[in-house]
Amino acid sequence: MQQPRRSRVGELEFCGIPVRAGWMGMGRRDDPLGHRVLRILIIVLCLPAVSCQCRILKCNSEYLSATSGLHVDAEESVEFCIALRAYSQCTRKTARACRGDLAYHSAVHGIEDLMSQHNCSKVGPTHPPPRTQPTSLDFMVHSDAPEMCDYEKSLQQKTPHPNYTHCGLFGDPHLRTFTDDFQTCKVRGAWPLIDNDYLFVQVTNVAVVQRSSATATSKLTVIFKNFQNCVDQKVYQAETDDLPAAFVDGSRNGGEKHGANSLKVTERVAGQHIEIQAKYIGTTIVVRQVGRYLTFAVRMPEVIMKSFEDNQGLQLCLKGCPTNERMDWRLPQLAEAEGGHPPSQAAVPHQSFTRETATARCREKLPVDDLYFRSCVFDLLTTGDLNFTLAAYYAFEDVKNLHSNKEKFHIYERTADIPPGNTAPGQANLQALAIRHLLLICWLWCYLMHL
Repeated sequence: MQQPRRSRVGELEFCGIPVRAGWMGMGRRDDPLGHRVLRILIIVLCLPAVSCQCRILKCNSEYLSATSGLHVDAEESVEFCIALRAYSQCTRKTARACRGDLAYHSAVHGIEDLMSQHNCSKVGPTHPPPRTQPTSLDFMVHSDAPEMCDYEKSLQQKTPHPNYTHCGLFGDPHLRTFTDDFQTCKVRGAWPLIDNDYLFVQVTNVAVVQRSSATATSKLTVIFKNFQNCVDQKVYQAETDDLPAAFVDGSRNGGEKHGANSLKVTERVAGQHIEIQAKYIGTTIVVRQVGRYLTFAVRMPEVIMKSFEDNQGLQLCLKGCPTNERMDWRLPQLAEAEGGHPPSQAAVPHQSFTRETATARCREKLPVDDLYFRSCVFDLLTTGDLNFTLAAYYAFEDVKNLHSNKEKFHIYERTADIPPGNTAPGQANLQALAIRHLLLICWLWCYLMHL
């Protein structure tokens, strides 16, 4: 095996790849093992027998350069997934020449494991968006957007009006999917909400209180993918106390193409309410900061929502949260029985609530006993943070503005929304008990008849 040589102060060089002294793993700060293993494999497997046509060393070098200094935690997961997709793309290009190379096969398996571990979509951007100073793009006068850059105008007159879908995420967090399922989830860390041919949305959720699985959204990344002559690729990113009125490159529209104005960022309330209109795909996105956390809502044509490959991967807005990530609605009752909500880590005023006081508070903003109202009660009992009352209220206001079917504004509790193995409190328990008693009576009757 090649001996390491010094390249410059503080660095070693393996197989032409500079390696910093004291190199740290790239995994989560408390568990860097997986990422250290991949990096060690990249170094150790640099054998002299590697074919000149096999360019796996070039792929390794580019990956290490792209991820240098990153820690794969909730804050930098988007950049890490971009680097992994680029790494995977590079290995595919050299697959034929590297067919018998051990370093190549180790890299391929390492990439697959890390993409799965960190919920990285296989389809998406492979280059990080440029971060530049604000430009003069917003002050340019664009010609009227071509008809193709207005989704509804581009439809033929004989085509029926498109069906629109809605997805929302708010609070603890509570998820309303495109199919109007309502779930309460844990989903701590970075999770993709939407990932189709036109749009990618990812949220990062952090713990709200100690000794509880409750989380809330602290960061949101939206990537509008390059689309014909309408818009360039644009990235919008928001996090707690930073709700910008522009994309990350400083612009407020889709770039320099003729249809640039078919994508716009509008500030409704400074630091609290942003709306993004993407007319070229008939989509509206609403982002709010309520208290210390973010809410998300989107209105999208059904055709656009379904524009993805079958193996696209997880999309919470489409498939909902994994079963093991869903929370039991009985948790607030348990917290109340233990004497109120657990101590909070958030830097906002809190107080203890009973079910009666939480119900009264939520009733002020949400008079209908639907799942938005119950999510409000749930959040107050779990966190003691009054801002979650407003989060539920604004989430329902967004439903009224974005959902295309007034009959489905409200969603009421159903036993199907409870994870397997749990039961909904109240009426559902009584009904299940009555059914079991009835079956027992029928069995006893049949048994006595056959004596």
